[in-house]
Order: sequence, then C-alpha cells, then structure tokens
Amino acid sequence: MSDEARMAVSALLDAVATDTEPRVEQVMSALGALGIAGSDAEAIAGHAFRLRADAARLRRRSRELGELYSSARELAELRDSSAVLDRLVTRAHGMLGGDIAYLSEFDSARRDLRVRTTAGSVSSVFKSLRVPPGRGLASEVVETRQPQWATRYDQYRSDRHEPGIDDAVAAEGIVSLLGVPMLGDGEVLGVVFVAYRDEHEFAPDEVALLSALADHAAVVLQTARMLRTLQRSEDETREALAALRDHVAERERASLVHRELVQAVLAGGGYAPVVQTLAEALHRPVAIVDERRVLLAAAGLPLSPAMSDPGEAVREAIDRSRRSAQCVPVEDPGVSAVAALAAGAQYFGAILLGPGPTLGAVDLRTVERAAQVGALLALQQEAVALTERRTRTDLVTDLLDDVPERRADVERRARRAGIVVDELDTLVLFAVEGEHRASAARVVADALRESALTGEYRGYVIAVLARADIDLVGLRAHVAQATGSTVLAVRADGCAGALGARFAEAARTARLAAALGAHESVVTVQEYLPYSAVLDADGPGIGGFLDALIGPVRRYDADRGTDLLGTLRAFVRSGASPTRTARMLRFHPNTILQRLERLDSVLGPGWREEERLFRLGLAVRLDEMRERLTAAPGRSDG
Repeated sequence: MSDEARMAVSALLDAVATDTEPRVEQVMSALGALGIAGSDAEAIAGHAFRLRADAARLRRRSRELGELYSSARELAELRDSSAVLDRLVTRAHGMLGGDIAYLSEFDSARRDLRVRTTAGSVSSVFKSLRVPPGRGLASEVVETRQPQWATRYDQYRSDRHEPGIDDAVAAEGIVSLLGVPMLGDGEVLGVVFVAYRDEHEFAPDEVALLSALADHAAVVLQTARMLRTLQRSEDETREALAALRDHVAERERASLVHRELVQAVLAGGGYAPVVQTLAEALHRPVAIVDERRVLLAAAGLPLSPAMSDPGEAVREAIDRSRRSAQCVPVEDPGVSAVAALAAGAQYFGAILLGPGPTLGAVDLRTVERAAQVGALLALQQEAVALTERRTRTDLVTDLLDDVPERRADVERRARRAGIVVDELDTLVLFAVEGEHRASAARVVADALRESALTGEYRGYVIAVLARADIDLVGLRAHVAQATGSTVLAVRADGCAGALGARFAEAARTARLAAALGAHESVVTVQEYLPYSAVLDADGPGIGGFLDALIGPVRRYDADRGTDLLGTLRAFVRSGASPTRTARMLRFHPNTILQRLERLDSVLGPGWREEERLFRLGLAVRLDEMRERLTAAPGRSDG
C-alpha cells in the first residue's frame, strides 16, 4: 500500500476514534485517497460516523462506570457520611454536565425536604431551601417514588408552585430540572437533583445514571442513620450499665449499712451506732430526736440549729412520715429529710438528715430501714423499761401490802434493784386520771430514776424513796404537762417501816383534798391528818357536811351583803370568846355581841354548846382550806 493510502486510512481511523467532531470533507477526502467514491464513499462515511458515536458513548459509559465504582469504594470505606454525600453530588454535577446538582433530605416527621448539600449553587437562599409537603418537583418525586423532571420549570404544574421555592429557583436561574428518589427499606430518604440554566431534554441514560448515584446516596443516608442509631444504642447501653453499676454499688452499700444497723440492735448499743452508721454512709449530719423532739443522739457534726430545734416545716414533714412510713424530703436549709420512728400506732421520734449530696432511691430506702431499726431499738428499750417498771411496781405492791411471810423475799428483790428497804422514809402519792396513770408512772420513774421505787397501786401512782429533798411542786407540774391530766400530789414523810399505814393516810388525804376541789395541788399528810382521820368521805359527802353546818350562814350573807361567816370564823379561832373576837376583828365588843345574836337566829339556839361548836369549828376550818386550795392550784401546803 502506498504512503498516501496509509495516510488516508490513518485519517479515517482517527476520525472514528477521537472525541473531536470530524468534518464530512475530511472523511470523504480520506476515502477518495483510497479510491472510493460515489455512493460507496457515502455509505462508508455514514458507517464511520455511527461507529464514532458508539465509541464516544462507550467511552462516556466507561467513565460513568468508573465514577460509580469509585462511589462504591467510598461507600465501603465510609467514615464521614457528609463528605461522601458531598462527593456524590459533585460527581452528579460533573457526570451529567448540569449547572447545579444538589441533594434534599426527607424529614418523615414534618413531611418536608431540606437541601443538605449542593454543587454549582451560587444562592444562599437555595442552599437553605425547605420544600413543604405537596409543593415543588421534589414533593412529587417523594409521593410517586419515581424520577420526575421538568424541561421548563416555569411551565411546571401551577398547583405545585410555591413562592419560596420559585424565588430560590429564580435566584439560581434554573430552567430544567431532574429529580430521582433515594429509597431505603421501602421509605423515601431524600431526592437527588441535577438542574440546568438552559432548556435541556433529559435522556434515559441521564435518568439512569442519576438514579444509580441516588441509590449510592441512599446507602450513605441509611448507613449514617444506622450508625447514629447504633451510637445512641451504645450510649444508652453505656448509661444503663453505669446506672446499673451505681445501683449495685448503692445496693451493696445499703446492705452493708443494714447489717451494721441490725448489729447495733443486737449489740444493744442504743441510738449512737445508728446515727454514726448513717452519717458515714450518707456523708451528712444525722440526728435522732424523741417524740417530744428532744435530741437523743447525733453524728456527723456540726448539727444545724434546725436539727437540734426542729421548726414547723420539719415537724410537718415528720407528721407526713408518720402517716406514710416513708422518708420525706424537707424544704429547710438545715434539714434535708426526715423519717419517723414508728411501730403501728406507737411513735418514738424521728431521724433528721442534715444537708449533703442528693439522696437516691436506695438512700431513701436505707433511711427508712434505719427508722425501722430505730423503732425496734425504742421497742426494745421500752420492753426493758416496762419489765423494770413491772418489777418495781411489784416491789411497791409487796412493800405496801406488807405481808410478813414475804418480807425477806421483798428485801432481797429490793437489794437487787439497788434499794435498801429500811432507808425508805418518804412516800409520794399521785392522783391521776385512769387513762393517764401509766404515762404518769413512766414520767415519775424517769424523773426519780434509781433512787426510788415507782409503780401503780390501788388506783394511784406511788413513789417510795429514801430522801426528802425532792422538788415535789416541780415534779407534779412536769407530770401534769407530760400527761395533759390533772395531778394531785400527796407527800407522807417519816414512814420507814410503816409504808402500808402511810399509804392509807396518804390515800385518805388525797380523797379529802379531791373532795375539797384540790385536784392540782401538792399537800402533806401531816397538815390534813386531823381532818382525814375524822372525815374520810367523797366530794358530795364533804359538801353536804359543810352545807349542813355553815350553809345557812353563807346564804344569809349572800342575801343581805353581811359577813357573819367571817365573824363565825373569828369566834371559832378565838376560843369562843367575844372579847378576843372583837380584838381580832378590831370591832367594838357590842358589835360582836350583836352579830352573835344574829348567828343565834341563823344557826338556832345551842350552837355555842361544846359538841355543836366543835363541829362548827371543823366545818369552818375545812371551808377555809377549800377556799385556799381552789384559789391557788398547784401550790404546796407542806
């Protein structure tokens, strides 16, 4: 083949293989150089141009497949989902030759689309565009789940237009628009778009290529969402594990605290180990107060003033805790929470917690367990005290019954209680209302402690002791305040070896004082002995006795505004002497004689005779004593 022919063949092959568009004259010239002309040349030229178009399409397809393979590799190496989506949109922008490419993510809750990433966009409005439901080409893609395009967007369906979308499209100068859905697990994840600023007809190859890129983008979004879900699950699992670890630690600590509290009960150490254990476990001051809010034990010092002297908010919280049997928080800067010490209807006090770290649920249960332990301690102490009181009450009963055959046994039991029977020289009787008698006995026993035998005997509270210097007025007032009852105290001294007889005298004195209305006084047997020995009557009996003897005089004075009763009292105290009576009252003797004549008419003849005058003198003194006692309740006449 000649050189000219070889050059013609080479020119023809270059025209077919290169991307440059060859001219028809070049092809025909090359064919003419080979000796081919006419219709044969035209047929060969047409075939060459078709081959060239097929070759160009194959080369473009090869590049697209290469880009898709690159996207697939990036998906396999996915680290940053946002960066991968940015590259996918950039590839769509380059591969389809559009002016703009962008991806809108679908919000399934709001049912709208938000532009997430763009390539080729110049408008900030477009980059932040949100497409509401039912508007724009994007919503149609979501609804149909199929690719949708518009050769001229300004001629797109009018019912889909929306001012915000139209303004963003106009700002970018978009004319033609193609959108394909991103689908995953049957749900629309978003839409990938390519747009042109000139009118463009979209070929099936372009739709298919953009759909392939959209599938890759869907994988990225699905993977990112799955990773976020996994991350949330991991975080939640880590948090649950930490919470479980803390809970187990709290439970172990609570179990340890409970064991220590139970050991405190078994060891009989009182409230001190309880507050010490709680203070160390909860890292705060802890105190226990009794039912009168008196401080019994404390730990974790210093205590706030509100713990040693609870205010109204703390008292209300204690009442709520008594009703609910739970640890109750307190809105008080000095006390964070309280728990009542109660067993059924019995109330023994409360645990007060000072400021400290926030109390968790296990901490609250720990405090409630401690309150139960405190109640058990109180019951234990009360049982011991009750046993001791019963022992001492039995001793009091045996001492007062004074059975000779049991005297040796009584003295032995008394010595075991630290009491020497022969040294007991004072008996105090407390007359208290029946339902308050047991409480009164406890108060008296606590006040006199080991120095006395205290108990109930024949309807009275009795204290027998070996000393006479007690503050009986203060003790009577304390018992009355503690029980909320009227209390009469009768004291009998010098009763060693004759306790039974002295009790009988004290009981008669109590009945006489009560009959005179002295229910809240302190009296002595010695002062009342002349009257109690003669009169051992109840209130109506004494009242009848007084009314029968001096009632007429009292009524005469009330009717006439006189004071014959005062004259009668002075006459009795003056030994029935008119002269000494006049001197006592500082009246003239004639005045006294006139008053005595009026008394003759009121009391009847013979009232000055020895027997009647003795009765009148007794009645006058009892009447004076009643007035004195009822006028000043609580005072001592000893």
